[in-house]
Amino acid sequence: MEFAKTSSRARLSLALVAALAVSGCAGSGGLFGSAGGAGGGSGPTTAGAFGDPSSPQYFQQAIGDRVLFAVDQSTLSPEAQQLVSQQAEWLMSNGAYTAVIEGHADEQGTREYNLALGARRASAVRDFMVAQGVADSRLTTVTFGKERPIEICSDESCYAQNRRSVTVLSAGPSS
Repeated sequence: MEFAKTSSRARLSLALVAALAVSGCAGSGGLFGSAGGAGGGSGPTTAGAFGDPSSPQYFQQAIGDRVLFAVDQSTLSPEAQQLVSQQAEWLMSNGAYTAVIEGHADEQGTREYNLALGARRASAVRDFMVAQGVADSRLTTVTFGKERPIEICSDESCYAQNRRSVTVLSAGPSS
């Protein structure tokens, strides 16, 4: 009898945790907001939907908002160039949006080195978008270095996810 009460409580607790987890993610673009990473983001989350090609959700999920980089690199790989070209095309087709390009690094190295590397990564993405035709005035960059990892562990699988840029959309004119 005591086991049945404990088992029932455990199932109820598990169900409650699962329900809270799902409701916490709904409509926010995931656990970390519309930017798809710990970098956060203030982009609109209610305009449009994934099926609407002019929506931020479509941009994030169908095109992708992240570009990954090799160790100690800020140059765009051919795959990254293809992704950034698609991001640029979307921005040119959706003039109501501006973008902040976040630069990130893994936890290896000093804070100063990683802030500079994150800045170079964000600039590489911005410069490539401008070369594709996106107005420079619609793009800003910010670096977080190693301060906002999306994966935390001392392993290459985590480091690889943290070496990135994230394109965060905002509605309205650029500032």
